[in-house]
Amino acid sequence: MSPVRRGKDLPIFNRIQVLRTERGLSRVALAKEVEVNPQTIGALERGDHYPSLDLALRICEVFGLPVEAVFSRTPFTPLSEELYGRRGGS
Repeated sequence: MSPVRRGKDLPIFNRIQVLRTERGLSRVALAKEVEVNPQTIGALERGDHYPSLDLALRICEVFGLPVEAVFSRTPFTPLSEELYGRRGGS
């Protein structure tokens, strides 16, 4: 068991699945890039597992993005809303 406990009051949200899909990467391909098991990528995407700092940085390096673009303490708004001011269902 990991010595780091998941914080219920301070969850970590991520955009891994969106970024991975946008770049045409499978879970297996991303897992190979960051040297983890593909199941780890799935667990991260579902929010069942939080990455170590090292893993978070390796993931960000693959996407060429800063940590705050991939991980957040608050839920991400949909990219369409961020980019175009559109809300879901409009």
